[in-house]
Amino acid sequence: MRQYDGTVVVVTGGAGHIGRAICQGFLNEGAQVVACGRRPPETPVGDGPEKAVFFAADLRDSEGSQSLVDFTLERFGRIDILVNNAGGSPPVEAAAASPRLTEKIVALNLVAPLVLSQQAYGALSANDVPGCIVNIASVSGARPSPGTAAYGAAKAGLLSSTRSLAMEWGPHIRVNAIVVGLVHNEAGIEHYGGAEGFQRVADMLPLKRMAAPVDVANAVLMLCDDKAAYISGAALEVDGGGEVPVFLHLAREAAATK
Repeated sequence: MRQYDGTVVVVTGGAGHIGRAICQGFLNEGAQVVACGRRPPETPVGDGPEKAVFFAADLRDSEGSQSLVDFTLERFGRIDILVNNAGGSPPVEAAAASPRLTEKIVALNLVAPLVLSQQAYGALSANDVPGCIVNIASVSGARPSPGTAAYGAAKAGLLSSTRSLAMEWGPHIRVNAIVVGLVHNEAGIEHYGGAEGFQRVADMLPLKRMAAPVDVANAVLMLCDDKAAYISGAALEVDGGGEVPVFLHLAREAAATK
């Protein structure tokens, strides 16, 4: 028997970089998975014979998120785990960001997961064992986030709502968050100035590498496991040991040039 046999899991942003890894992790362990995104992916979500069921919805619209809950219940009759993974933001200077863009960023990264969690509450709390919600947060919500101020503020709000919902909804639902650090994405290497800049940033982390999507997925599966039954309201940092203060590197570089 696999770890999540008979379990129904909903993963938002399920066709994305991290979302696919989360879906695959649950599929590997026998779960029925519903992956949600705004548009159907070009390739199915799932590398093996078992695939996730894809449902298209814009979760910034409360009717869209309610339709996701309704679809899952009609298809599988239950929801055991909700992973609020959808999110993100383009880089934009705060002084140049339009009010509309700010609203969209906060809607996607904070309002949407909060509303979807509320809409899924009835299903998640109706089972014999506590339901699980895992919110995918970011280090941007726990430290300054220049260039993505609205995103950082939204992720900080997501961490706060994680703790609040854990208090309100226990013992019927456990609510936890994962504070994700830098994640390796081949498409984003140029964001770091190419391969050399990318490696330099990775070398600044204690574990000397950025996270792989599967690292985040493994943390999600761990928090939803029965062995984590007494963990709720937690913010698990999956950041390779944290970002070393830049001033230390600058000081070392200055010392090396003497």
